[in-house]
Amino acid sequence: MFSRSKTSTPDGVTPVGDSPDEVTPTSDAAQTAAGKGRPTPKRNVAQAANKRPLVPDDRKAARKAQREKSRVDRERAYQAMQTGDERYMPAKDKGPVRRYVRDFVDARWNLGEFFLPVAFIFLFATFFTQQYPQLSIFVMLGLYGFLFLTIIDAWLLWRSLKKRLTAKFGEVPRGLLMYTITRAYQLRRSRLPKPMSKKRGNYPE
Repeated sequence: MFSRSKTSTPDGVTPVGDSPDEVTPTSDAAQTAAGKGRPTPKRNVAQAANKRPLVPDDRKAARKAQREKSRVDRERAYQAMQTGDERYMPAKDKGPVRRYVRDFVDARWNLGEFFLPVAFIFLFATFFTQQYPQLSIFVMLGLYGFLFLTIIDAWLLWRSLKKRLTAKFGEVPRGLLMYTITRAYQLRRSRLPKPMSKKRGNYPE
């Protein structure tokens, strides 16, 4: 009798908003029900909050940290080449094939390792033979002759080593020729990685 009559549209449909049982919640109430407790941020605001700078703010500190890391890596690699620990060696010195090459070269007497001292002696001798052109020519010929002998010795070294590598590993990787020659022309005590055997003649099996 005292109830509120529902208004109807001309086509007989009752609007949803006019029903007393259906109350539209406010935006704050809906957000609280959703469990957020705060308004949803806009998309551009959220994207800006998730961005991370590609370059650190303190570039000076970043460069200092990078230099320190590089120094530690170099020291660790140097110690590894002194002790033979391949875990921290440069990539060019890692692997059983390269270790075999080093051991073979270190076990052998190589003329190439004496080239620098001999060349220094010959060049020093030229200062005393400048007044004697003929003698100076013989000194230079002697130097070139010794260089030629070191080349022959290096060829014999590679020929023997290549046979051993093929027999042991089945193939010879690229780049080993220069690796072998470079080590053969270095003084034994100055080679890195350091020779594992103090005496010559201990050829690898």
